[in-house]
Amino acid sequence: MPVEISIIVPVFEEEANILPLAREVAKALDKEPRAFELVFVDDASSDRTWDRIHEAHRLDPRVRGLRHAHNSGQSAALWTGIESSSGAIIATLDGDLQNDPADLPRMFAELNRFDFVCGRRVKRQDNWLRRVSSAIARRARKAVLGADFSDTGCALRAFKRAALDGVFPFNGWHRFLPILVQGTGAMITEVPVNHRPRVAGVSKYGVWNRLGRGILDLMGVAWYQKRRLRRVGITKLDDPNQRGQS
Repeated sequence: MPVEISIIVPVFEEEANILPLAREVAKALDKEPRAFELVFVDDASSDRTWDRIHEAHRLDPRVRGLRHAHNSGQSAALWTGIESSSGAIIATLDGDLQNDPADLPRMFAELNRFDFVCGRRVKRQDNWLRRVSSAIARRARKAVLGADFSDTGCALRAFKRAALDGVFPFNGWHRFLPILVQGTGAMITEVPVNHRPRVAGVSKYGVWNRLGRGILDLMGVAWYQKRRLRRVGITKLDDPNQRGQS
């Protein structure tokens, strides 16, 4: 069966989480009638993450693996997965087991009414510094971009591939993806999702290594949002509805 849903998971040194996550995704989509693929994108891990992806594929052929030649970051890994997958529906989630795949069916159902569904983490299982930094970032985005999403840091998302038309990748683009997609005129909603504590491994993307770059990205996205070309309605010369009109 042709793949209709592509689930993209960027991972970096998550050897202990690959097999449990593959099992959870399979269980969550057990009643999903459409064919899906689970695509792990290994961002040049130095542990046994790639071996675990191979093992997951042997256990379930719906699991696919892609590996970067060198470490390139979360944004690059997500874009690699999107470009190398084929489903008309895309879902993304982190590889640390904090996102709950059980939320995916409900998010897919929302795509009957919307183009892009963002997860909003309920009872977030992060330390106070991450929660405070997220709140500050939200206020900054609202002030500079005029866009207010509750939780753009949540990696759990589901969207139509067509929603990415007109969106270009850059280092850090995944944090602004709902805002960039909204700028194309797509219909977006947020839904509450479960958030779990990390049980294995350690976080690879900290607060401080994103702060300075995040400010620069914010300024860059603000410039782009003001300068981006919007779709313009047109009339074609060969439009049959125009025939006979002077």
